[in-house]
Amino acid sequence: MLAYIDVCQSLDWEMKEEEMGSMPTQLATPETEAPCCVPSQGEESLLATEAEALALRFKALSDPNRLRILSIVSSSPEAETCVCDLSEPLNLGQPTVSHHLKIMVEAGLLNREKRGVWAYYSLVPGALDSLAATLTPKA
Repeated sequence: MLAYIDVCQSLDWEMKEEEMGSMPTQLATPETEAPCCVPSQGEESLLATEAEALALRFKALSDPNRLRILSIVSSSPEAETCVCDLSEPLNLGQPTVSHHLKIMVEAGLLNREKRGVWAYYSLVPGALDSLAATLTPKA
C-alpha cells in the first residue's frame, strides 16, 4: 500500500527505483533539507486567553437547544424574550431552559434582565458579529 505524505513532505521526494516492486513501499529522503512550511508573517495568532474566551462562546453555541434559544430571542419583535416563553417551544422543562440560558449569559451571548419574578433575555450587541469575524479570513 502506498504511504500518503503531506505537501511539505512531498518536496523533492522520489521513489527508490531499486526498491520498487509491483507496489512501491518506501520513499527516498529529500535531496535537500530546505525549510518547509515557514510560518506566515501575516496577522498575529490568537493569544491563549483570547482562544479560551472564544472557545467558551463557541461551546455555548454547540448545543442544538441553545441555538434554538438564540433563534427565538433574536427573532422576537421586542428583541427580548421572557424565560417563561421558552419552555414550550423547546419542549424542555424550566430548569433545563434556565441551565442553557445561564451558559449563554456566562459566555457573553445573552443579557439577562430581572423584572419582578421573570427574567428577560436579549442578545448582547455585537456578540455574534465578533464570533463571525473570527471565522472570516483576513484579506
